[in-house]
Amino acid sequence: MRTMKHFFPLGALSAMTALPAFAEAEGHGEGFMGGLAYAATDPVTFTAFLALIVFLLIAGRMGAFKKVLGGLDSRSSAIAAELEDARNLRERAAEALAHAERRQQDADKEAEAMIDQAKADAKQIMAEARKDIADRLVRREALAEARIARAEAEATEQVRRAAADAAISAARRILSDDTGVDQFESAARDIDQALS
Repeated sequence: MRTMKHFFPLGALSAMTALPAFAEAEGHGEGFMGGLAYAATDPVTFTAFLALIVFLLIAGRMGAFKKVLGGLDSRSSAIAAELEDARNLRERAAEALAHAERRQQDADKEAEAMIDQAKADAKQIMAEARKDIADRLVRREALAEARIARAEAEATEQVRRAAADAAISAARRILSDDTGVDQFESAARDIDQALS
């Protein structure tokens, strides 16, 4: 493994030095190989290409690729952890939403039950109030009829007393004065006035 690391830069350098000869033999064809052959024949491009290869070899030898790849791996792990946290938060939010919706449905059902109970109670109270009012009206009507009957009885009794008093007075006058028809007519007028 160690020998491969030492021989890789040497192999790359020997391949790069062989490119100009390959380019002259091929005659700058088309495509990638043609472009590569042209880069090998142009001294400025070839020097820049060699500098890039040397830079990459030095960077690889110093462990830059490991650091870059390690940084990318750690960043990838951090992003995966953040995605997992976001997924967990989303699941919790979905559970909380479902729980809130269930509670809302339960509250709606409870509110509907309370409204139905209130309507039933209101109907019962109205029925009881109507019955109570009807009972009171019946009692008041009976009381009014009793008062009217009592007033009629009292009035009838007063008329009887007045008629009896008038008859007694007329009879006394007739008996005390024996004057005849005039006394009778006077007593009849007194009775008639007392009755009216």
